[in-house]
Amino acid sequence: MSDGGDWFAPKRYGIGAIPVSWRGWAITIGFVAALVALSFAFRGRLFQVIAGAIPLTLTFVVIAARTTRGGLRWRWGDEE
Repeated sequence: MSDGGDWFAPKRYGIGAIPVSWRGWAITIGFVAALVALSFAFRGRLFQVIAGAIPLTLTFVVIAARTTRGGLRWRWGDEE
């Protein structure tokens, strides 16, 4: 999946990634839009929102982990 370059760059401290390419931004915006749509579709039904948000979030995290330069791991701010 990361053959087209890195979509995300790792954060300097802690765990996480920041979008650095148009593909990273597109997947991030799509993820947020899907969560917003899910919350509107199941307004007032918290269990359904959570049940729909879990697979969306897991999918987003897997994509981000596979396309992050150096992978997702804890970082202490050291230069690599």
